Amino acid sequence: MAGKKPNPIDAHVGSRVRLRRMLLGMSQERLGDSMGLTFQQVQKYEKGANRIGASRLYHISKILGVPVGFFFEEAPNIEENAATPGMAEPESEAFILDFLNTREGLELNRAFTKIPDPKVRKSIVDLVRALIEPKDQK
Repeated sequence: MAGKKPNPIDAHVGSRVRLRRMLLGMSQERLGDSMGLTFQQVQKYEKGANRIGASRLYHISKILGVPVGFFFEEAPNIEENAATPGMAEPESEAFILDFLNTREGLELNRAFTKIPDPKVRKSIVDLVRALIEPKDQK
């Protein structure tokens, strides 16, 4: 039996909880303990499988040190009458958040932000861009 797909907003809010928790270096167990929940319940919230009630989301925001609105930033637009993007509109950058939600993305982001010299950071960005450019454009 296939499970029901999570609501996109629930999944987004859960991914933002996970992102903030991981940026703080906090385990699911520690977040759960501070709320009187098991780490399995935290997992379900983070995957969007279970909805987070308003009072619980407020409690999570206090524990993670962010305003409640943080969890809804860049949320998908799911209004029924919302216009669909046209060919001239830029691609969605949701893949960036997906990458930042991975352990690799978080580690890269943490390490990069610890580089004190802005010139070195710019050089790294330039290097990465050079690595992804097709060889025939060089």
